[in-house]
Amino acid sequence: MAILVTGATGNVGRLVVDELLRAGAPVVRALTVNPARAALPEGVEVAKGYVGRPESLDGVFDGIDTVYLAPVPAVAREVAVLARDAGVRRLVTLTGGPGTEWYGIEADVEASGLECTHLEPGEFMSNATIWAEQIRTTGRVVGAYPTAANAPIALEDIAAVAARALLDESHSGRTYELTGPELLTHPQIVHEIGRVLGRDVPFVEAPREEAEEALSRVMGEYAGWYLDGRAAFVDRPQLPTTAVADVLGRPATTFAQWAEKNAGLFR
Repeated sequence: MAILVTGATGNVGRLVVDELLRAGAPVVRALTVNPARAALPEGVEVAKGYVGRPESLDGVFDGIDTVYLAPVPAVAREVAVLARDAGVRRLVTLTGGPGTEWYGIEADVEASGLECTHLEPGEFMSNATIWAEQIRTTGRVVGAYPTAANAPIALEDIAAVAARALLDESHSGRTYELTGPELLTHPQIVHEIGRVLGRDVPFVEAPREEAEEALSRVMGEYAGWYLDGRAAFVDRPQLPTTAVADVLGRPATTFAQWAEKNAGLFR
């Protein structure tokens, strides 16, 4: 089986490459814009191109059975057709649930007739690093919507599920809503960060405008978009699913475990 990982230097794609190698995948081809700088592991076939520019994909799919498709909604339909015409049989897509900007990817790639597995992850645990500067410089986090709750997921769990789906055809035709194992508010997440740092890190509720100003220093124009998403979780929290455990046969990573591993990001 030959597998192509698009977006192979992205935050999920790079981890998918590692998971496939650990699983002993016989052929792993990694698509990257700059092969010389990608520093991909030995044994990986490196191809130059970007999934968001279909004109750069000539020959990339040759000899490939299954593709991990990074989320670029504008070209998903076109890329799926290119893959199909080159002989690819299956796609594993990183998408988003209804209401997200990535949701249309699913229908677009299925229109190609290829077998598909769709992964719909919730918020990444690594998004907590948006507070790293605040924690380092002020010792606290200023935010809004303290009762909003969701179930953030570790990138490593997403990659592990993706690799399993790429290697096992029995996941074809499935859509997995991927979350972490627990429902958490931002005050609870900030508390866990403080715990691993060995000190109290308070979450200070502030008016929306003040919270957006604080986030904009890190997120720029996306600060408002992010807070709009948090506001939606006040009355409709994103509940945990068991998809990670169901696919991998092990529990999903908790935020406490993630924080222990990544405490250095906040020091």
